[in-house]
Amino acid sequence: MQKSFDCYFDFGSLATYLAHTQMPNICAETGATPNLLPMLLGGVFQATGNSSPMTVPAKGRYVYVDFKRYADAYGVPLNMNPHFPIITTTLMRVVTALQMKNDPRMSTYMDAVFQAIWVDSLNLNDPAVVAEVLTQAGLDPVELLAMANEQATKDQLKAVTMRAVERGVFGAPTFFVEEQMFWGQDRMEQVKAALKA
Repeated sequence: MQKSFDCYFDFGSLATYLAHTQMPNICAETGATPNLLPMLLGGVFQATGNSSPMTVPAKGRYVYVDFKRYADAYGVPLNMNPHFPIITTTLMRVVTALQMKNDPRMSTYMDAVFQAIWVDSLNLNDPAVVAEVLTQAGLDPVELLAMANEQATKDQLKAVTMRAVERGVFGAPTFFVEEQMFWGQDRMEQVKAALKA
């Protein structure tokens, strides 16, 4: 029986971008498949009383340096986005809609959004910039926005976010191997170990 693991994520999380770059390695080493669970990190923060480390200036400066060390170790690009925070509600609705429809473009979309925010440092708070990013990735922004605005999509994203909170999630990325919870991209070695156990 093939193993799987849950991954709760939000594009607005720098740590989630780093985890995204390492996901193929986890899958290759363990033979496990990820169950990607798009959630609204802002909703999780509100429900749990947590907040972004960027809200504490000294911590925010350190966190970026720390994440840059991880990016360098992984051999992946990372640039701080001057437009942070990115309000990701629509972006997360799009990925939710693609997932609900088992749309094969989901991977292309995720790669494009992570690249735009955390490598190209683009302002994805600007709908025109989002449209350009999607177009460059070969995606139809009008179609995707329409999917994002469907009530079923909004309901699904809200339900996954609420379920995340119920399971004890307070940040992103959060992984579950069965009921073992692991928070943060720096816990991915522990996720691998749990999958291999």
